[in-house]
Amino acid sequence: MRNFTSMEFDNDRARKRPLKIELFYWVVFVFISPLVNGLTLFFTDIKMGLVLFNINLALLPAYLWYASEWVPALLFRKRIVRFIAVTAGFFAAILLFLWASYSFALQFSLTPAERLYFTWQGATVVRESVWIIIQLLLATAIAGLKLATEERALVDSVRKDNLFFKLRYLRAQLNPHFLFNTLNSIYSLSLKKSDKAPEMVVKLADLMRYLIYECNEEKISLDKEIAFIRNYIEIEKVRYKADIRFTVEGETKGVMLEPFLFIAFIENGFKHAMDNAFADPFIYITLKVEEAGITLNVINSTNADLETQAKRINGKGISNSKSLLELLYPGSYKLDIIQTEREEARKSDLRILHAKERLEKLYPDSFALDVLLSSNTFTVSLILKYKMA
Repeated sequence: MRNFTSMEFDNDRARKRPLKIELFYWVVFVFISPLVNGLTLFFTDIKMGLVLFNINLALLPAYLWYASEWVPALLFRKRIVRFIAVTAGFFAAILLFLWASYSFALQFSLTPAERLYFTWQGATVVRESVWIIIQLLLATAIAGLKLATEERALVDSVRKDNLFFKLRYLRAQLNPHFLFNTLNSIYSLSLKKSDKAPEMVVKLADLMRYLIYECNEEKISLDKEIAFIRNYIEIEKVRYKADIRFTVEGETKGVMLEPFLFIAFIENGFKHAMDNAFADPFIYITLKVEEAGITLNVINSTNADLETQAKRINGKGISNSKSLLELLYPGSYKLDIIQTEREEARKSDLRILHAKERLEKLYPDSFALDVLLSSNTFTVSLILKYKMA
């Protein structure tokens, strides 16, 4: 439920309290006329400055009412004729109030300069008319600033909500895909009447608990994500005879990140490695935590040709994960499909350096994704850049 404790209501329309910048402009509004008149006409007369300030302060509620009600209701809705009529009436009312106030002030003992200032004559009317116009323009500008600020905040809120629902949708797409593959693994064990099937069911329950509860959070601890990955790998280890290694490097405690970012790339590695019928399959997974960010490397065997591998990378799981990364870490996405020899280096320092240079120009949560394909290995390198807490 949205929290409305800091909001006031008028005709069922939520209205936010004034922003600090808006309050600042109203303070300037109150002081500008007394300061200008006091410093130019009554530089040494502190008492006159206070009188002018009190008169302007008494008019403040009227200008607030004009800026908060009439300007939005008429000017911003392009009801120009009515706005001009209301402004003219408001102008006349302010002028009448000043005439009454100055007439009252003339009843007191005043200096010649003070008496001349309050005497209602042609020069006085012109002077006060100019000030009323200036203050009306200031009040209108403040109302415009408030509207622009609220609209910008509304757009930001809509964007955040849109991002939130997109993330929910993509995670909902990922979860069934992941569960389908895991259930296939357990089904394979049951067909073999493996004694490890019950243990795998327990691990699946742990996985489902993670999917149901943890993935609904905006961010989770990296340790929970690692435990989730380990459970998945244990299931796959029972299902396949392969050289499977999972290594975690660096300090993981206290690191928070969005859930379900890595599993699709790891799943993809298993799919490629275990599809290999002509060589001993292997998959090496390394998760490295550094001060600058997190790096996931997945290296697996494959005999698929480049064209086949290029098609596989556009599968459901990988596509959804790339969409998640685009939403969570926009602007730093790079995907390369390159064929190299097995003996060559499996990472491109130039590409990674280029990614880091791009990341520096963006906000801390940024990512670069490099996929390196070869005739006999498939390597995914995912870099999540952030600032350690």
